[in-house]
Formats: sequence, structure tokens, C-alpha cells
Amino acid sequence: MLFGTVLLWALNATVTRYVVTHGFQPLAYATIRYACATVLFWGFTYARERSFRIALRDMRLVLLAALFIFCNQLCFVYSVDKTSAATVTLFLGTTPIFIGVMASVIGLERMGRGFWAATIVSLAGVAMVASGSGGFSGRLVGDGLAVLTAATWAGYSVLITPLMRRYSPFRISSLVLLFGWIPLAIAGERQTAGQSFHFGHLMWICFAFAVIGPLFLTNILWFTAISRVGPSRASLFSNMQPLFGVVFALLLLGEHLTRWEVIGGVAILSAVLVERSRRPVPEPPGD
Repeated sequence: MLFGTVLLWALNATVTRYVVTHGFQPLAYATIRYACATVLFWGFTYARERSFRIALRDMRLVLLAALFIFCNQLCFVYSVDKTSAATVTLFLGTTPIFIGVMASVIGLERMGRGFWAATIVSLAGVAMVASGSGGFSGRLVGDGLAVLTAATWAGYSVLITPLMRRYSPFRISSLVLLFGWIPLAIAGERQTAGQSFHFGHLMWICFAFAVIGPLFLTNILWFTAISRVGPSRASLFSNMQPLFGVVFALLLLGEHLTRWEVIGGVAILSAVLVERSRRPVPEPPGD
């Protein structure tokens, strides 16, 4: 389940890059995709729990997490549209670093010198990837949005941590998907209304994968696997996502990496791996 989850996540950037460069407008794609995923998740969660109730005091965190998801999707679809899927995947490797920084800033966790050293190395890796991909010229916007994609996902992850101690991940995911979709639908109204849907079979297969795989199925597989094998082993598998994501982009889209992108990617992943190996992984939240 862990390996399958990582593969589905890793393929997401490649599939999204193909879809938004072959006819789907970015916000129309994101809006319709999230609408379909919300329907699936609400049906699954209701069949499992028969309730979506949460305490009123927790609604503020849910809405804030939904805001981060909304920003995350805006950044993701436009970053993939404006730069390569391989480059976006490399930048997403910085997500654990952003999580650590945010957890430290709000006082959830105290970070040692090793973490801050890893942060500096990761930032240097980001600069190398950006310069190697042409980010300091034509792809600056796409590279910047890719970094913001990692940062907003980190913010979402930190926000839902206390919620997952009190509710199931499926209930929280259902609520966040719905409340995150509402502003996404508003922002994407014009593109969705003007979107043409005269696509071939491959485009619809890619769209179906993007809904069922990275948004719906991965949540079920990931949290089920964590409950069985623990977060330590799960974190080892998640470290492979950027590697597989780059491989998919190179093989399926014919993209390529420059020397500086490779060096920068190695710096980012090495910093994350070393930092994670030096500190304990927290226990999974209660189901």
C-alpha cells in the first residue's frame, strides 16, 4: 500500500502536465477534478462513519486548512503549466523542510542545528534547480509557484495534525476537500464555463487517474498503511516520491534535467533524508 501510494503521488505531476498542455485549462481542470474527488470522498466517508460532525471549535482549523489546499491547488496547476513536471517534483521534495520550519515557528516542535543545516542545504538545492531549469529567466514564475506548492502543502499538513488526533483522516479530508473546492470553483468559474471537452480517450483516462489515484485512493491507502506499519516505515517510502516523479516525467513526457538540476535535486533529497534520520518520527494520529 505504501509503495502504491508513492507511485500514484509521483505520477500526479506528469499526468497533470500532460493534461494542462493538451487542452484542459488549469483552473477548469482543478475545479472539476476536486468536485469529482469531493463526491467520491464524501460517499466513502459516509459509508464508513455515517457522520461528518466535528466540534465547532475545530471548524476554524478546518477552514484554514481548506484555504491552504485552495492556494496549494492554484500553485500546483499553474506551476506544472509553466515549468516541467520533473522540476516541480524536485521542488516538492522540500515539503518536509517546510513542515519543520512551520512547526518550529508556531511552537509545535523545537528543531536542532542539524535541521537548520539541512534547511540551508535544501535552499541551496532549490537555487540550483531553478538556475538549471532556466528559472532565473523564462521559468521563474513556474519555479516560484512550485516552491509555494510545497510550502502550502506543508502548511496544510501542520494544520490538520491536531485535528487528526480527534477525528479520522477520512472525515477531515472530506471536509477540507469540500471547503477547499468552493473558492477553487469561484476562481475557476470563467475557465470552467469556457472549457471545451472534446478530448480523446487518453485525456479522459489521465483525468480519471488524477481524481481516483492521487486524490481519493492514496488517502485510503496511506492512512491504512500507517495504522499497520507505523509512521517510520511510511516516511521512508514517502522519501522516494521525488525520485519516481522525475523518472515518470523523463520517461513519459520526454523531459530532461540539466546538470545543475540533478545536483540541486540530490542536495534537496539528501538534506531531507539526513535530517529525517536524525530525529524520531511522531506516532500516527488516532483514527
